Amino acid sequence: MTYSGEVRVGGPADVHELKDLMITKIAVGPMDNNAYLLRCRATDEQLLIDAANDAHTLLGMIGDDGIASVVTTHRHGDHWQALAEVVAATRARTYAGRDDAEGIPVPTDVPVDDGDTIRVGRVELTARHLVGHTPGSIALVYDDPHGHPHVFTGDCLFPGGVGNTFKDPKAFASLIHDVETKIFDVLPDETWVYPGHGDDTTLGAERPQLPQWHARGW
Repeated sequence: MTYSGEVRVGGPADVHELKDLMITKIAVGPMDNNAYLLRCRATDEQLLIDAANDAHTLLGMIGDDGIASVVTTHRHGDHWQALAEVVAATRARTYAGRDDAEGIPVPTDVPVDDGDTIRVGRVELTARHLVGHTPGSIALVYDDPHGHPHVFTGDCLFPGGVGNTFKDPKAFASLIHDVETKIFDVLPDETWVYPGHGDDTTLGAERPQLPQWHARGW
Protein backbone atom coordinates (compact mmCIF):
# COMPACT_ATOMS: atom_id res chain seq x y z
CA MET A 1 0.00 0.00 0.00
CA THR A 2 1.08 3.58 -0.62
CA TYR A 3 2.52 5.44 2.35
CA SER A 4 0.58 8.59 3.29
CA GLY A 5 2.06 9.54 6.66
CA GLU A 6 -1.45 10.13 7.99
CA VAL A 7 -1.71 8.41 11.37
CA ARG A 8 -3.98 9.01 14.35
CA VAL A 9 -3.72 8.02 18.02
CA GLY A 10 -5.32 4.63 18.48
CA GLY A 11 -5.08 3.86 14.78
CA PRO A 12 -2.65 1.71 12.83
CA ALA A 13 0.92 2.60 11.99
CA ASP A 14 1.90 3.55 8.45
CA VAL A 15 5.00 2.09 6.82
CA HIS A 16 7.23 3.84 4.28
CA GLU A 17 9.25 1.16 2.52
CA LEU A 18 12.54 2.35 1.01
CA LYS A 19 15.18 0.16 -0.60
CA ASP A 20 17.56 0.19 2.37
CA LEU A 21 15.30 1.40 5.17
CA MET A 22 11.81 0.79 6.49
CA ILE A 23 10.18 3.71 8.31
CA THR A 24 7.18 2.97 10.52
CA LYS A 25 5.20 5.96 11.79
CA ILE A 26 2.72 5.84 14.66
CA ALA A 27 0.85 8.48 16.70
CA VAL A 28 0.75 8.22 20.50
CA GLY A 29 -0.35 10.17 23.55
CA PRO A 30 -2.67 13.09 24.36
CA MET A 31 -0.63 15.54 22.26
CA ASP A 32 -0.74 13.39 19.13
CA ASN A 33 2.99 12.82 19.02
CA ASN A 34 4.60 10.95 16.16
CA ALA A 35 7.13 8.21 16.84
CA TYR A 36 9.21 6.69 14.05
CA LEU A 37 10.78 3.23 13.99
CA LEU A 38 13.62 2.88 11.48
CA ARG A 39 14.75 -0.59 10.40
CA CYS A 40 17.83 -1.31 8.31
CA ARG A 41 16.84 -3.85 5.69
CA ALA A 42 20.35 -5.30 5.44
CA THR A 43 20.88 -5.98 9.15
CA ASP A 44 17.40 -5.70 10.73
CA GLU A 45 18.82 -3.31 13.34
CA GLN A 46 16.21 -0.83 14.55
CA LEU A 47 16.25 2.74 15.86
CA LEU A 48 13.36 4.65 17.45
CA ILE A 49 12.90 8.39 17.06
CA ASP A 50 11.03 9.87 20.07
CA ALA A 51 9.69 7.47 22.67
CA ALA A 52 6.96 10.02 23.14
CA ASN A 53 4.20 8.19 25.03
CA ASP A 54 2.39 4.86 25.42
CA ALA A 55 5.31 2.49 25.94
CA HIS A 56 3.05 -0.51 25.43
CA THR A 57 2.18 0.59 21.89
CA LEU A 58 5.77 1.51 21.07
CA LEU A 59 7.16 -1.78 22.34
CA GLY A 60 4.51 -3.64 20.36
CA MET A 61 5.63 -1.81 17.23
CA ILE A 62 9.30 -2.54 18.02
CA GLY A 63 8.60 -6.24 18.43
CA ASP A 64 10.86 -9.03 19.59
CA ASP A 65 13.89 -7.77 17.65
CA GLY A 66 14.22 -4.79 19.97
CA ILE A 67 16.00 -1.55 19.16
CA ALA A 68 19.68 -0.69 19.28
CA SER A 69 19.09 3.00 19.93
CA VAL A 70 16.51 5.68 20.59
CA VAL A 71 16.91 9.31 19.58
CA THR A 72 15.05 12.07 21.41
CA THR A 73 14.64 15.07 19.11
CA HIS A 74 14.36 17.58 21.95
CA ARG A 75 13.78 17.98 25.66
CA HIS A 76 10.06 18.79 25.80
CA GLY A 77 8.26 16.26 27.98
CA ASP A 78 5.74 15.10 25.40
CA HIS A 79 8.62 13.60 23.39
CA TRP A 80 10.08 11.39 26.14
CA GLN A 81 7.19 10.21 28.33
CA ALA A 82 7.82 6.57 27.41
CA LEU A 83 11.61 6.80 27.16
CA ALA A 84 12.47 5.29 30.55
CA GLU A 85 10.18 2.29 30.04
CA VAL A 86 11.33 1.69 26.46
CA VAL A 87 15.01 1.88 27.44
CA ALA A 88 14.45 -0.44 30.42
CA ALA A 89 12.78 -3.00 28.15
CA THR A 90 15.25 -2.81 25.26
CA ARG A 91 18.55 -1.60 26.79
CA ALA A 92 18.84 0.77 23.84
CA ARG A 93 21.50 3.45 23.61
CA THR A 94 20.06 6.93 24.08
CA TYR A 95 20.87 9.91 21.86
CA ALA A 96 19.84 13.55 22.22
CA GLY A 97 21.13 16.98 21.28
CA ARG A 98 23.95 17.98 23.60
CA ASP A 99 22.26 21.21 24.68
CA ASP A 100 18.98 19.46 25.53
CA ALA A 101 20.32 16.36 27.26
CA GLU A 102 20.17 17.83 30.75
CA GLY A 103 16.44 18.50 30.32
CA ILE A 104 15.67 14.83 29.60
CA PRO A 105 15.28 12.75 32.78
CA VAL A 106 16.67 9.58 31.19
CA PRO A 107 20.47 9.79 30.89
CA THR A 108 21.76 10.46 27.37
CA ASP A 109 24.43 7.93 26.42
CA VAL A 110 25.53 9.83 23.31
CA PRO A 111 25.22 13.65 23.23
CA VAL A 112 24.73 14.77 19.64
CA ASP A 113 26.27 17.78 17.89
CA ASP A 114 25.57 19.32 14.51
CA GLY A 115 26.82 17.09 11.69
CA ASP A 116 27.19 13.97 13.81
CA THR A 117 26.38 10.62 12.21
CA ILE A 118 23.94 8.23 13.86
CA ARG A 119 23.79 4.73 12.39
CA VAL A 120 21.06 2.15 12.24
CA GLY A 121 22.66 -0.94 10.78
CA ARG A 122 24.27 0.12 7.50
CA VAL A 123 22.13 3.24 7.19
CA GLU A 124 23.59 6.61 8.18
CA LEU A 125 21.61 9.56 9.53
CA THR A 126 23.10 13.05 9.83
CA ALA A 127 22.10 15.18 12.80
CA ARG A 128 21.34 18.87 12.25
CA HIS A 129 21.27 21.14 15.29
CA LEU A 130 18.33 23.57 14.97
CA VAL A 131 18.17 26.22 17.70
CA GLY A 132 14.99 28.03 18.66
CA HIS A 133 12.22 25.65 19.66
CA THR A 134 14.67 24.43 22.30
CA PRO A 135 18.42 25.07 22.64
CA GLY A 136 19.37 21.54 21.60
CA SER A 137 16.74 20.37 19.11
CA ILE A 138 18.03 18.04 16.42
CA ALA A 139 16.70 16.88 13.08
CA LEU A 140 17.90 13.68 11.41
CA VAL A 141 18.58 13.55 7.68
CA TYR A 142 18.66 10.31 5.70
CA ASP A 143 20.11 10.97 2.25
CA ASP A 144 18.75 7.94 0.44
CA PRO A 145 21.31 6.84 -2.19
CA HIS A 146 18.47 5.33 -4.23
CA GLY A 147 16.13 8.31 -4.12
CA HIS A 148 15.42 11.63 -2.44
CA PRO A 149 16.36 12.61 1.12
CA HIS A 150 14.18 12.12 4.17
CA VAL A 151 14.32 14.37 7.26
CA PHE A 152 12.87 13.83 10.72
CA THR A 153 12.34 17.33 12.08
CA GLY A 154 10.95 16.88 15.60
CA ASP A 155 9.13 20.11 16.46
CA CYS A 156 11.33 22.36 14.30
CA LEU A 157 9.45 22.14 10.99
CA PHE A 158 5.83 21.30 10.21
CA PRO A 159 3.45 21.72 7.30
CA GLY A 160 2.83 25.47 7.35
CA GLY A 161 5.68 26.72 9.49
CA VAL A 162 8.59 26.25 11.83
CA GLY A 163 8.08 25.10 15.40
CA ASN A 164 6.75 27.18 18.27
CA THR A 165 9.23 29.78 19.50
CA PHE A 166 6.88 31.08 22.20
CA LYS A 167 6.63 34.66 20.87
CA ASP A 168 10.37 35.18 21.33
CA PRO A 169 11.65 37.11 18.27
CA LYS A 170 15.26 36.02 18.85
CA ALA A 171 14.27 32.36 19.10
CA PHE A 172 12.20 32.63 15.94
CA ALA A 173 15.05 34.32 14.06
CA SER A 174 17.40 31.57 15.17
CA LEU A 175 15.07 28.74 14.27
CA ILE A 176 14.07 29.97 10.84
CA HIS A 177 17.73 30.75 10.06
CA ASP A 178 18.81 27.23 11.00
CA VAL A 179 15.90 25.58 9.19
CA GLU A 180 16.65 27.58 6.05
CA THR A 181 20.43 27.18 6.02
CA LYS A 182 20.64 23.56 7.23
CA ILE A 183 17.49 22.11 5.65
CA PHE A 184 15.98 24.17 2.81
CA ASP A 185 19.26 25.49 1.36
CA VAL A 186 20.94 22.09 1.15
CA LEU A 187 18.13 19.62 0.42
CA PRO A 188 15.95 19.35 -2.70
CA ASP A 189 12.23 19.96 -2.99
CA GLU A 190 11.58 16.21 -3.11
CA THR A 191 12.85 15.81 0.47
CA TRP A 192 10.20 14.10 2.59
CA VAL A 193 9.59 15.73 5.99
CA TYR A 194 8.50 13.67 9.01
CA PRO A 195 7.48 16.04 11.85
CA GLY A 196 6.98 15.43 15.54
CA HIS A 197 3.22 15.91 15.31
CA GLY A 198 0.69 15.65 12.50
CA ASP A 199 0.99 14.84 8.83
CA ASP A 200 4.12 14.69 6.70
CA THR A 201 5.06 17.20 4.02
CA THR A 202 7.87 17.90 1.54
CA LEU A 203 10.31 20.77 1.33
CA GLY A 204 8.88 21.63 -2.08
CA ALA A 205 5.42 22.08 -0.61
CA GLU A 206 6.74 24.37 2.13
CA ARG A 207 9.45 26.37 0.33
CA PRO A 208 7.09 28.92 -1.33
CA GLN A 209 5.78 29.87 2.12
CA LEU A 210 9.14 30.90 3.58
CA PRO A 211 8.65 34.63 2.87
CA GLN A 212 5.26 34.49 4.60
CA TRP A 213 6.78 32.81 7.66
CA HIS A 214 9.41 35.55 7.89
CA ALA A 215 6.79 38.27 7.57
CA ARG A 216 4.48 36.90 10.26
CA GLY A 217 7.33 36.11 12.67
CA TRP A 218 6.23 32.62 13.65
